Amino acid sequence: MRALLERRGLRPRKDLGQNFLVDAALAERLAERAGVRAEDAVIEIGAGLGVLTRALAARARRVVALEVDAGLVRLLEEESVLPPSVELRHVDALQVDLAALAAELEPPVRVVANLPYVASSRLLRALLRARAALVDWSVLLQREMALRVTAAPGSRDYGSLAVLHALSVTVQRTGDLRPGCFHPRPKVLSTALCIEPRRDSPLRQTGEGDELDAVERVARAAFATRRKTLANALRGSGVLGDTDVVALLEGACLDPGTRAERVPPEGFLALARAWAGAAV
Repeated sequence: MRALLERRGLRPRKDLGQNFLVDAALAERLAERAGVRAEDAVIEIGAGLGVLTRALAARARRVVALEVDAGLVRLLEEESVLPPSVELRHVDALQVDLAALAAELEPPVRVVANLPYVASSRLLRALLRARAALVDWSVLLQREMALRVTAAPGSRDYGSLAVLHALSVTVQRTGDLRPGCFHPRPKVLSTALCIEPRRDSPLRQTGEGDELDAVERVARAAFATRRKTLANALRGSGVLGDTDVVALLEGACLDPGTRAERVPPEGFLALARAWAGAAV
């Protein structure tokens, strides 16, 4: 794969956060751990050099691989790297309506991806937005990002991303990957996560979808200045407008003097609901 890149005059792009999976045996294991079955359609975010794509195509009824890098798209097409059953789309996954794509492919649909670090948080948020249309999604992340997804209240890595995941999905860590599995070698370990929508999620449906967007707004505001008390952080963010922040927090049974890192996910949900009620 590295020789193929050199022959085509291509190099991994730092601006796209490219670290290509190059271990074919590992790709097979990842496809197996992702639970991909013959009846599944799979959306792959970032085809890269096609190593994981081929492993997915060997198991699934259909694979649609999304790739933003035009040079890689030409390589994959002109070098016949991918089997004919794979549909390669030259597109930025951040611009794709993943729920609509899943409906196009017809269920059951899974996502499997080696997410680029530079866009991983935005892609994880997009996957949460599309969760009702997906069976699950199995992703490779740099370990730092995986810790942010799975962090518990009170920990250093706890933030809005952990809050959103805790309320809407279950997350299982399925292993760590050494740098040598990728080209170029990243400076940190990578972690594989399998994420599945919660059937018992406390989130309610609203006229605009569900409550996750409102939770995200208040959680981001609260964590923006982590050293401040919850009341001061929210008041300084301006997100809640002219609302009486202390009264709102007390209505949500939250201590205005605590910090965001001590608030459990359900606390942010209660705050979002209190805010919605105050806005009516």
